[in-house]
Amino acid sequence: MPIIPNELRMSRVYNAPRPLVWKVWTDPEHLKQWWGPFGPERTSCMMDFRVGGEFRVLMKTPEGEVAPAAGEFLEIVEPERIVYEGEPQAPTACGCGLPPKSRVTVLFEALAAAKTRLVIETVFPDADALEAANASGFSASWNRTLDEMGPYLERLMEESR
Repeated sequence: MPIIPNELRMSRVYNAPRPLVWKVWTDPEHLKQWWGPFGPERTSCMMDFRVGGEFRVLMKTPEGEVAPAAGEFLEIVEPERIVYEGEPQAPTACGCGLPPKSRVTVLFEALAAAKTRLVIETVFPDADALEAANASGFSASWNRTLDEMGPYLERLMEESR
């Protein structure tokens, strides 16, 4: 894959089929069970899952502050890809460090043996936005969020057996 300036990319492989990984990413009832770097406390999750629709997840930090993650869906190709942009009207980065106008592409790749590779590609408007996001813990937040998703998927897989 080509290197894109001002881009951060991370991935995980989950022991779950792509339809399930897609579902826990796109269903607010599932999303609020694992989304966010701060552990299990999410105060609310709203999602209008369609192109042009918006999402907002409010999470409580360990310090008791509310940290939002919000944006607008730009592209949805089930079950392969979701593209969204950080909330354009936000005066600052969201609670997970996503600056306004940053674009996130989430790729869902089916692998053999009912596994799924999830790839997150985030393109920032400029080098300053990327630097600010990293300074606010953007990468660490995403990594903790993706780490939360793994056990949740495992639990769902166990329950379905």
